[in-house]
Amino acid sequence: MPRLAIAPQVPVDIGALAPPARRDTVIAMRRFLHGAESAPHPERVRNTRDPRVATLRLAEGYRGVVVRQRELYWMLTVLPDAEAWSYAQRYRFTVNTAIGVAEVWDAEALELVEPALRRSAGSTEWRLFGHVSDADLLALGIDPQLLPLVKLITTDVGLDALEPLLPRSQFVPLSVLGRGGSPADAWRALDEQVAVPVSSVDVTDLDAALQRSPDLAAFVPDASVFDRILGTPRWCTFLFPVQHRLAHRDVYEGPVLVTGGAGTGKTVVAMHRAAHLARAGAGKVLLVTFSQAVAADVAANLDLLVDDDEVRGRIEVGNVERLAHRIVAEAEGRPPLLVGSSDLATLWQEASEISGELHSPAFLLREWEQVILAQNLCTVQEYLAARRPGRGVELGDDERTAVWKAIEHVTGRLRATGRRTLLQLAAEACTLLGRTTGDLLGDDAPAREPYRHILVDEAQDLHPAQWRLLRAAVPYDENDLFVVGDPHQRIFDTRVSLSTLGIKAETHQLSISHRLPQEILTWAVRLRGGGPVDGLVDGITELVGFRSALPGGRPTVREYTGHEAELAGLVAQVREWAGEGVLPDDMAVAARTGELVKDAKAALAEAELGVRVTTLHGLKGREFRRVAIIGVSDGVVPSPDSLTPADEDPTARAHDLQRERGLLYMACTRAAEQLYVSYSGRASPFLPP
Repeated sequence: MPRLAIAPQVPVDIGALAPPARRDTVIAMRRFLHGAESAPHPERVRNTRDPRVATLRLAEGYRGVVVRQRELYWMLTVLPDAEAWSYAQRYRFTVNTAIGVAEVWDAEALELVEPALRRSAGSTEWRLFGHVSDADLLALGIDPQLLPLVKLITTDVGLDALEPLLPRSQFVPLSVLGRGGSPADAWRALDEQVAVPVSSVDVTDLDAALQRSPDLAAFVPDASVFDRILGTPRWCTFLFPVQHRLAHRDVYEGPVLVTGGAGTGKTVVAMHRAAHLARAGAGKVLLVTFSQAVAADVAANLDLLVDDDEVRGRIEVGNVERLAHRIVAEAEGRPPLLVGSSDLATLWQEASEISGELHSPAFLLREWEQVILAQNLCTVQEYLAARRPGRGVELGDDERTAVWKAIEHVTGRLRATGRRTLLQLAAEACTLLGRTTGDLLGDDAPAREPYRHILVDEAQDLHPAQWRLLRAAVPYDENDLFVVGDPHQRIFDTRVSLSTLGIKAETHQLSISHRLPQEILTWAVRLRGGGPVDGLVDGITELVGFRSALPGGRPTVREYTGHEAELAGLVAQVREWAGEGVLPDDMAVAARTGELVKDAKAALAEAELGVRVTTLHGLKGREFRRVAIIGVSDGVVPSPDSLTPADEDPTARAHDLQRERGLLYMACTRAAEQLYVSYSGRASPFLPP
């Protein structure tokens, strides 16, 4: 019986076929998997650069290109006959000698660029890799056939021109060496291409190489698996090496933190990790994300990823507020009562008046959330002795006492009416888990902790009280906490490192965006500022080295003379996208204020264009093919109401500005294909020149 492995391009190619050809192709593939007599058989192609390459006739006028080694067939693409033969002749396939992964080479294109490299090398004695020995290059897995070309390269521009023609496992170490890095640096970069560590490599064993190449091949044992791969998104089946390694490692001794920029696959890693842990069956798995709306999307994606009902049943998806609500409701025998935003605003205004209006309601709220709740301070004595990181105004003992009294007015009124804020709810739930409360949230819960594994997505926006709850909800054990986040996308002022909360995490970083085109990423990083930020990790996190693997166009930035003209421009842009065949669910429109959202909804509804319209916050955790962001004007972004007055607390104001910048950056990086940004009047100071 033949063994089939398919490349990620195969589902794309089959999905693009006309219905009759698609039907015939799927039928032919099923016959091939069953070893039927009527199944397509391999046909040799003349003048190939790899003698193992053949084609399979799948439908009238269409063929699959395969690399055959004994009973193994690695299908690479499905193309019209002439294109399939051309593809079969163009490429060659190898196994990397250093890390044992499969490699695809554009051999024809490399042959065409060789004369240009020789001409360039003839004009100078300088060689980009003159400082690196052949032995070091070969030890890094550089293919012997590539070595003569490498020795001809004179500039980093010449090396960059080769990137589309080389396997990643070849280009990555060369890129490090070309920038002046050492062989040891190149090895560290090459390690990111390792999905499955290997002690020895057999370059003749393509089967084993494909097992180590989850981004290039998925094995298809039967027709049901084939149908499932065809019917699910790429991320369900094909993971990039570092993603696969992080998600499928059997044992982490303790907590793990994975950081990475927009589109690097953090949520995908978290979902695959949840599925891996659930398949192991050690206990209940909780995946926590930003909001219940995002949780619903993640749950739907997990339904696609996990086809075993028993395994899927071990994974719960929610947010921290829902977890806290359930724990408190279970312990108290009734749903907890939450305070409304308008009532809470009134209480903080009263607190400010009690303090003699020495401090604004916003100042007191931040002091409560960022100092008192963050450190779980329960008495005025604890508050007097506490550090106040991130707060720019020094407070003496008398002033702290006055602040405490003002805040006690709010907490006392809440307590008297039986109401809580969401952060208070998290703190109370943590306290309950610290007691002997039985098996909360289920009869099979392990001891007092309701979950065996907890995974946290969008971790940069969790408050210390919420972290303490999550830490209390899972036992201290291997594979306990798996956390993913990006401090640069923080939209709340929660800049706590995990270690300060007693969560000592093994850290990893993802650096390549597989969603954002390079042009959008570059523009967005300029918008964000590219500077370091704090939070999650000890010290700071930088965007250095963050890049995209995808080409693409620059964002469209439009200036309008007035609000009505800007709305008309939005309607025209969305109509243009719809005319290009982009579905409504693949588009999103966003703005900073509710009023702008309301106006955009009305304008689009009048034009009979039904697309999602939301605030910038509503884009968090989502992604779309096309995104339009309107109203990015001075006086709107950053939102004046969200900024602390500079004379009240300059440090808080700086943090507010950074948070507002991060919010816009997050929204802009939701676009996988095209980004449209507009403003009327003067542009926001955040927009790059």
